[in-house]
Amino acid sequence: MSGYVPEGAAGVFDRSVELFRSLAGMLGDPATDQVSHGELEEQVSERGRELLRQLYQDQLDLRAAREERRQEVAGADGVDRTRVEKGRQRQLITVFGPVTVTRMTYRAPGAASLHPADAVLNLPVEAHSHGIRRQAAIEAVRGSFGEAAAAIERSTGVKAGKRQVEALARAAAVDVDAFYADRRPGPSSDDVLLVMQFDGKGIVMRPEALREATAKAARTAARKLATRLSPGEKNGRKRMAELGCVYDATPAARTAADIIARPARGPDPGEPRKAGPVVTGKWLTGSVTRDIPQVIKMGFSEAERRDPAHARTWVVLVDGNKQQIEAIGAEAACRGVKVTVLIDFIHVLEYCWRAAWSFFEPGDPDAEVWVAGQARKILEGRSGQVAAAIRRRASTYGYSAAEREGADACASYLTAKKPCLDYATALSSGWPIATGIIEGACRHIVKDRMDLTGARWGLAGAEAVLTLRALVSNGDFDEYYRYHLDQEFKRVHRARYRTDHELAA
Repeated sequence: MSGYVPEGAAGVFDRSVELFRSLAGMLGDPATDQVSHGELEEQVSERGRELLRQLYQDQLDLRAAREERRQEVAGADGVDRTRVEKGRQRQLITVFGPVTVTRMTYRAPGAASLHPADAVLNLPVEAHSHGIRRQAAIEAVRGSFGEAAAAIERSTGVKAGKRQVEALARAAAVDVDAFYADRRPGPSSDDVLLVMQFDGKGIVMRPEALREATAKAARTAARKLATRLSPGEKNGRKRMAELGCVYDATPAARTAADIIARPARGPDPGEPRKAGPVVTGKWLTGSVTRDIPQVIKMGFSEAERRDPAHARTWVVLVDGNKQQIEAIGAEAACRGVKVTVLIDFIHVLEYCWRAAWSFFEPGDPDAEVWVAGQARKILEGRSGQVAAAIRRRASTYGYSAAEREGADACASYLTAKKPCLDYATALSSGWPIATGIIEGACRHIVKDRMDLTGARWGLAGAEAVLTLRALVSNGDFDEYYRYHLDQEFKRVHRARYRTDHELAA
């Protein structure tokens, strides 16, 4: 094959051959034997990238030389493009560097020009290639847009500004909703739980990206101090990112003793705690543009794709947010599906600790024993009794309003949320009772990337990064990107032509 010359390629690859010989000559020069391996890496990388760029350019030139005039090219407008102009060029910035694409243009008076060869290459609208766009998406979810631009330049030699990287990441994320809507998860057994979790996390936004209520509150807030916020004051700079999680879980029955051990004792040596439900098929989504009902609707849509017949047990875990609970009830009613809503037990436990500090001095070991006892009763389905006992203790011992504030808050919470505290049924049925998955998602999808020091987000950029980070966390990026390229072809090229016949190479 060493003497093989592609049809019509005589002389086309001469420049690439010359660059290869130059590189090989440098490597074969005795003087190179004295170069350190680090310097050698840099030289081979730089000259090798130029060789690859030239090979890419030569292949594009060969395509241009082989392109034949098409007999029929008609746009989606039905107009035949009968005039042909050769040698029309456009730039493409690839992972190897900038190249020039030369092809025929098909024209008609008063109609947009068409380039069928662009469709064969599936060229993007912008100058940057899909390979660069892919790298921008990958790097933008790892660090700041500036760091992403630096990473792209290190790996490709292509320079891109922060705004360009943001724009490329936004372009890469446009088909995520459609990707999941088209996806059909494999069937699961009816005895496998279908679990949803929802939560929110604030992101510091630019003023124009705040929701109107937040922006108005920030404008009208009267601060006590000029140089800093006082305790309890908010600066009005954040917008809530709403997150949702859907997953399958194999039930694992447990008891209250498996959740709460007696302080200072732990589980009995012969009775180790039972493990909780086994999680599989985790799917995450996040949005800063959608509100709570919209994100909950997305979660229900994913759940319904997994269980269209509503044959499985649906469990929803939240932190007690009233709007979330109401939206979940409304969405379930709309779809005609029965769901059980549970409040995260860790959240309930924090209320018990608030009550404990009404009754015990800070650091008192008896507080831990008391909290464990109340927690076990709540897990056994006796939250109403716990609320009544807390109020009775506060009244019996004559605590002042300030002293019993934590106790009253706990009792009121247990009373108000009682319909969502049926942990006895949950444990005996093998359901999860904590929102660790969605809280972890709030940290690694939102906080770890969006809460960088000094970062203030615009709406579109924040939405793209949240969407891509959830996609990567789901392990779906590679599959999605293939889908995205197919959608790009349909959107950018196929939609411009009357039939697929005009696009045939």
